[in-house]
Amino acid sequence: MMSGTCSRNGVLKLAFLLLVTGVLSPAVRRVSAQTMPTPSMGGPLALPSTLTYNAGPLGKLNIGGIVSGMGLVQGNWIPGDQSSRWALSNGQLFVEKNSGWWQFFVQAGAYNIPDLGLPTLPTTDWVNDLYGPVPQGFLKIQPNPKGNFSIEIGALPTLIGDEYTFDFENMNIERGLLWNQENAVNRGVQINDAIGKLSGSISWNDGFYSNRYTWLTGTLSYAASKSSTIAFIGGGNLGQTKFQTFATPVQNNSQIYNVIYTYSHESWVISPYFQYTHVPTDAKIGIIHGASTRGGAILLTYNFRHGFSLPVRGEYISSTGNLDESAVNLLYGPGSSAWSFTVTPTYQNHGFFLRAEFGWVQAMSIAPGDAFGPLGTDKTQPRGVVEAGFIF
Repeated sequence: MMSGTCSRNGVLKLAFLLLVTGVLSPAVRRVSAQTMPTPSMGGPLALPSTLTYNAGPLGKLNIGGIVSGMGLVQGNWIPGDQSSRWALSNGQLFVEKNSGWWQFFVQAGAYNIPDLGLPTLPTTDWVNDLYGPVPQGFLKIQPNPKGNFSIEIGALPTLIGDEYTFDFENMNIERGLLWNQENAVNRGVQINDAIGKLSGSISWNDGFYSNRYTWLTGTLSYAASKSSTIAFIGGGNLGQTKFQTFATPVQNNSQIYNVIYTYSHESWVISPYFQYTHVPTDAKIGIIHGASTRGGAILLTYNFRHGFSLPVRGEYISSTGNLDESAVNLLYGPGSSAWSFTVTPTYQNHGFFLRAEFGWVQAMSIAPGDAFGPLGTDKTQPRGVVEAGFIF
């Protein structure tokens, strides 16, 4: 993932220049009645009305983007990290064609993905070590533009979990403890369809960005009412591989299952979910003894008037195994557990947004050296984050 750094930096600079200077603006007009369906937005942030560009034979393209920066302070940081960090959290451009029998979506630029309970990194490291300057991009074939059946091919957002990859898509700035067990971007093919109150997707992909196409994931959702849905999600690696990178951890050999309930009505969005993961034993690839995690979380947002909202997240996760049997470490040492609490007051006025966040992680039954602080023996980590920017 580190190769081609110079060319990636060039693309990042170009994407950022496009966002800041607005060189596309002479050919763009605003359509107040339409917003982009991609990228997905879990709220409370929302994309403003779409910018459209007449691309001739390509038809009308939807164009959006985000520029934002963040400041972060934390306690009990580990060696190699630091007590505070200032970073460009997003400098991204979205281009989408969502009409006709063939469609596409491209997301390009810089991003930072802060995670609760994990070290922070400079934005350039996230881009170079994860998904590059074009983290998501796919072609979508929809034979009947008015129908629900479609096929998507490319770098796709995962079907797993209840939080999206990039901070602006989510209730909170930082991803949570359960998200840290999930994959985020899958390269592969996905089939989608819906019949009545049921909708589903199935995907053959490379899991944790492994470039080894052995993962099968699927989701089935039921719209119980206008305000509530329940989703069943599962996936796993049908093969096993020793290959590991920053983007491809040992969890690439796992199975993952979710049950997610979402209630959205008037000012409230409430989404509790359960997650189970399992990494099986496979001595041939260095997993001497497998382990599992079980966790639950609740995500909720209350939307006040005048652009103010209050998202809150609470989580608990535990892992199996112990040091004596050389079990794989999926958390803060084999057999460890943790809970977290996050609150993120948010304000958005048209394209401008400002949000602050306080997060707390409490680890338990840790293995010395695998938790927080200079020696990895501290069990807590507090964090404060502020993020501001423009989304269009």
